[in-house]
Amino acid sequence: MTTYSDEWIVSRRGPRNPVDPKRPYHFLVEEERADSGEVVRVATIFLTNRECPWRCLMCDLWKNTLTESVAAGDIPGQIEFALGRLGKASQIKLYNSGSFFDAGAIPPGDYAAIAKMLSGFERVIVECHPALIGERVLGFQKVLSGKLEVAMGLETVHPEVLPRLNKRMTLEMFSSAANFFREHEIDLRAFVLLKPPFLSEEEGVLWAQRSVEFAFNCHATAVSLIPVRAGNGAMEELDFAPPKLTSLETALANGIRLQRGRVFADLWDLQKFSDCDACFDQRDTRLARMNLSQVVEPEIVCAECQKTST
Repeated sequence: MTTYSDEWIVSRRGPRNPVDPKRPYHFLVEEERADSGEVVRVATIFLTNRECPWRCLMCDLWKNTLTESVAAGDIPGQIEFALGRLGKASQIKLYNSGSFFDAGAIPPGDYAAIAKMLSGFERVIVECHPALIGERVLGFQKVLSGKLEVAMGLETVHPEVLPRLNKRMTLEMFSSAANFFREHEIDLRAFVLLKPPFLSEEEGVLWAQRSVEFAFNCHATAVSLIPVRAGNGAMEELDFAPPKLTSLETALANGIRLQRGRVFADLWDLQKFSDCDACFDQRDTRLARMNLSQVVEPEIVCAECQKTST
């Protein structure tokens, strides 16, 4: 079984995008169905940060990262900049293309300043690798006024594919981190990959569902399905073919039907996964509605491509 090293993965990369350590590289307000069942507004800030120390085979988040750590005060400054330009929201996501509790990414000395700026939010969602779950999580939780939720990349429970992603994580590590969250009343969100490399289209859908089920067994309250994209260099070397839009439709429907928690389809740049312009807008809108309602809607039949969403 071939595995891929940091050196192999990095050597296949193209250039990074120019980013400013004093500014987040993107921010927006989106709607999301909350655990309560209501639809809430969520401010999402994509923080400019140093690159994640884990160089996963499928990852392209490094494109908007720095080669060095930010200075103390930069992250609070980025959050302040975004909040001054965003509309009202009750929850906030701070995503940093890596791990929030990586001390080289988010200086722990900035936690209090960050928490002060987030005092108006009822829920704060950050992301982190399972290996970094520990005392820094509790330190940040302590200074927050809102509920803490941590998103972790489960990726896949496929026993051969997960070790080949270079994530250096086991299912036992994920489960242990999930137990830590439960013990300390921290909510868990999981990221699950749809069709990671080395799987066929059909296998991609099957293992996505198995991964969603594992996440819920670990008491996740939400699971986001991420269709794997090409474009990071390594994926092209593997002759990777992204999943079809129909596979994302099937995976989302399967997850919602479990009725064990919220399941969301990642709709970013979704048109790349469609092979029919005639029905794309309808299918995109259907998925967005299903994300909010958590109800599987009737199928869409397209006269042009003669395909049916599931």
